[in-house]
Amino acid sequence: MPSARLELPGCTLIEDAPLVARNTLRVAARSAWLAEVHDAAALPDLLARPALRALPLLTLGDGSNVLFTADWPGLIVQLRDAGIAQLGEGDGRVHVRVGAGASWDAWVRWTLARDLAGLENLILIPGTVGAAPIQNIGAYGVEVATFIEQVEAWDHRVGAWVELSAAACGFGYRDSCFKRDPERWIIRAVRFALPRQAPLCLDYAGIREELAAMGVADPRAVHVAEAVLRLRTRKLPDPAQIGNAGSFFKNPEVDATQAAALRVRCPNLPQWSVPGGRIKLAAAWLIEQAGCKGLRRGDAGMSDRHALVLVNHGQASGAELWALAQHVRARVRDAFGVDLEPEPRVLP
Repeated sequence: MPSARLELPGCTLIEDAPLVARNTLRVAARSAWLAEVHDAAALPDLLARPALRALPLLTLGDGSNVLFTADWPGLIVQLRDAGIAQLGEGDGRVHVRVGAGASWDAWVRWTLARDLAGLENLILIPGTVGAAPIQNIGAYGVEVATFIEQVEAWDHRVGAWVELSAAACGFGYRDSCFKRDPERWIIRAVRFALPRQAPLCLDYAGIREELAAMGVADPRAVHVAEAVLRLRTRKLPDPAQIGNAGSFFKNPEVDATQAAALRVRCPNLPQWSVPGGRIKLAAAWLIEQAGCKGLRRGDAGMSDRHALVLVNHGQASGAELWALAQHVRARVRDAFGVDLEPEPRVLP
């Protein structure tokens, strides 16, 4: 039976909405209600509707950083505004406002086409611009928080639109105030401040080697983007070909004492110092050494191309995918005494 649809000013409300096409792990969950919001001005009235206002609330972009382990019992909101507006330029930076519904990869390519620097290492990351601050997305040595000037969001707690400075967003490693209190915030737009000239981030995960293979001796941002695109395409499975949400586990952080003990026991384990005196470990190395790269149970599996990527080979349920992830965590814990944390949000 098809889901009931109600056309409202500025949005479409769908009851008992299927989610299989709205999450990149292709989990066949459903949501009690889903609202596609084309005009953010319609959001306050939508949330005030008697049938919706007491329900659990989830904001969803392209579903590239979420695992549904069961049906969602509340309301999902998807903001569709994909507008990009250049606001001005000063102090060597260009200020741009981007709607939450814009494709992240398309936005990065927009900046490259205008010779703006900063986001080139973040090319080909799936998802929307509105989701980027929630996770403080990062790749190849760069985090998006470095270039965010302001986030416009609906504060569900006070019932008003607010503008949060980068400092107020509480950014951390794959973290933010939006992630820590997800039912409070709905991001409408993100404002970026991007330099025309900036040092390139080249000392990470084979970028220099890829540039050399491309024959580029004096790289610009566009060359770095191409190098990252080639690296990601080779290493990571395409969500359009096989269901996945990218890296499923964060690189864990341990104290210096545990890191030293692991260094003696596992001299090939990659380690990096991070602020606060802690040491970050390579989760992919730990997973592979624990024998979980390419592991498969039914249609739930870990990619044989990249040990960090949880994949859906076909009809795996969210519960089956989460059970496999828990198994991988247990294997790594037993082998190394290190706890892995999921990077995507696990729901409900």
